[in-house]
Amino acid sequence: MTIKRRHVVLFMMLHQILCQSFLILLLLRRHRQKKRARRLRDIRRKTASYSMTQRINVQMNHLHRITEVGDVQCVVNLRMNRNAFARLCFLLTHVGGLVESRYVRIEEKAAMFLSILAHHKKNRVVGHDYVRSGHTISTYFHEVLQSILMLHPILLVKPSPVDDTCTDESWKWFKGCLGALDGTYVSVHVPITEKARYRTRKGTIAVNVLGVCDRDMKFIYALTGWEGSAADARVLRDALNGDDVFKVPRGSSSSNLYQTLP
Repeated sequence: MTIKRRHVVLFMMLHQILCQSFLILLLLRRHRQKKRARRLRDIRRKTASYSMTQRINVQMNHLHRITEVGDVQCVVNLRMNRNAFARLCFLLTHVGGLVESRYVRIEEKAAMFLSILAHHKKNRVVGHDYVRSGHTISTYFHEVLQSILMLHPILLVKPSPVDDTCTDESWKWFKGCLGALDGTYVSVHVPITEKARYRTRKGTIAVNVLGVCDRDMKFIYALTGWEGSAADARVLRDALNGDDVFKVPRGSSSSNLYQTLP
C-alpha cells in the first residue's frame, strides 16, 4: 500500500470516528434535554398540586401561629398583642373601610402590613412567609395603608395640658405643657440621583420625620417627607407654617416658645 493510499484510509477512518462521536454527543444532548424537560414538568406538576391543595392550609396555619397561639408570638412578629391586633382589625373594617377579598381575610392583610413595618421585610420575604405573590403583597399593603390613614382622628389624640393636680414626677414641673416633640430618621429607598439629598449626617439614606407625643406617649402630630439632609429646625418651621399647620392652643406654655421661632 502506498503512502498516499494510507493517508486516504486514515482520513476516512478519522472521518467515521468524528461522525460517530458527533452522533453520540447529539444523542446525549437530546437525552439531557428530555430529562431536564421531564424534571421541569414534574416540578410544575408538584407546584400546581401544592398551590391547589395545600396552599390555603399553609396560609391559614402561618396566620394561626402568629395571631392565635399566644401573645408572645403575636408581639414578636407584629409588635402588638392579640387584643390590640383584634382592635386594629375592627377599626380597619368599620372606620378605615377595609374589606375582605375573595381569598384574603382582613387579619391576613393587617398581619402582612405590620410584618413589613415591624421588621423592614422585603416584598419577596413576606410573599414567601404568607405564600402570596409579590403583586398581592404590594396591593394589600397599600390598601391597609390607606385604611390606616383614615384612622388619624382616632390614632392622633388631643392632648391635655399638665395642670396643678399632676403627680407624675416627670411632668409635674412643666405646668401647661402639652407634650414633647423630636425628629427621627426613617430609612427609605430612593433613586441614585436623589441619594445625595436624602443622605443624613450619619451617612444613611432616610427621611427626617417630626413626631409630637403627649405625656402618655400617644402621637399628636407627625410630619414626614423631608429629606434626611434637612435640619430639624427647617422641618419644625415647615410644620408651623406649611399647608398642614401644626397648631398649638393659646395659653399653653409651648405657644410662647413657638411664636419666638424664626
